[in-house]
Amino acid sequence: MRAFRQVLFWLHLSAGLVAGVVIFVMCVTGALLAFERQTIEWSESDARFVPVRNEPRVGPAEVLAKVVEANPDAKLASIAIKNEPGATWEISFGRDGVVFADPYTGAITGESNKKVRSVMSTLREWHRYLALSGDQRPVGKAITGAANLLFLFLTISGIYIWFPRNLIWKAVRPVIWLRGGQRGKARNFNWHNTIGFWTSLFLIVFTLTAMVISYQWASILLYTLTGNEVPEQGQRQQQPPREEAFVIPANLDRMWAKAEVQAPNWKSIALRLPANESAVFTIDEGIYWNIFGRSTLTSDPGTAEIQKWEPYGERNAAMQLRSWFRFTHTGETGGIPGQILGLIACIGGAFLVWTGFSLAFRRFRSWLQRRRNGVDALS
Repeated sequence: MRAFRQVLFWLHLSAGLVAGVVIFVMCVTGALLAFERQTIEWSESDARFVPVRNEPRVGPAEVLAKVVEANPDAKLASIAIKNEPGATWEISFGRDGVVFADPYTGAITGESNKKVRSVMSTLREWHRYLALSGDQRPVGKAITGAANLLFLFLTISGIYIWFPRNLIWKAVRPVIWLRGGQRGKARNFNWHNTIGFWTSLFLIVFTLTAMVISYQWASILLYTLTGNEVPEQGQRQQQPPREEAFVIPANLDRMWAKAEVQAPNWKSIALRLPANESAVFTIDEGIYWNIFGRSTLTSDPGTAEIQKWEPYGERNAAMQLRSWFRFTHTGETGGIPGQILGLIACIGGAFLVWTGFSLAFRRFRSWLQRRRNGVDALS
């Protein structure tokens, strides 16, 4: 067992040196992205809500008409609204931003905060692709994916290496509690062990969920383990550039009303645009434990008849788990407490890299010093 521990230690050390810089980047950007959604919403709060009035809400067709009139060349990507008092309509132009419209008049109340969204977008690019773009983006994704795998190994192997041989309080206490008054190697060793102990479980969860997001084989394994058929991986059809002016879907208000009736407790409804051949609504029904579980309703724009209803609760286990994994990776499935834990774990991961590099360099320097002393003694 001693030999196995030594081999595992050197593998742990080597993996940390190979992937440490990338892991550090992912941890720092992950911490900065921990409250991305709340940061964006707070920066746009003046445009996202209006004073509540005792008036009926205008329909989406009227809202789109006013948005198209104000932005005739814009390519609309979606329209959505939350079932909250005073919540505005949100009309997305894809990468070109979002505008918000008064729910009572349809008048535009403001637009997305491009500076804040740009900062968050840059952080995501670093977190996912090391800021590589274009043809280099797959390379960046491969590097971060491999670093995530090594991070998972580091976390699990670190637990084994750390685990005291004698489970007595005298042996456990020094490596689970930060000690003051230390410097240099002793301080970094204490920090590395203590931070690793308190964050390891969360880091394992975050790295495992990231694997399903990053790797197709991990996603396929999820379907296999849950006994579900793997869906065909067809490439998404890209919408050709529209040369003509945007056309508001026929029967839009009727289709929207049916979507609201389909999910009486709905919390939000969004419609992908354009919706010429079919109208696909994404609905948060507000009834599932997974607060990010979404149901899908497909309607015929010509007749306003419902073509397909796919509740989140009736999807297979693999599809539901993928939804859990996506937002567990960001900590959002646990709400604000989950995001705080995610922030702390990411900061802890960055400290693990720093202290790990420090300990490795000190070990290397000591080895060089011993070798130099040995050569001097022989000469």
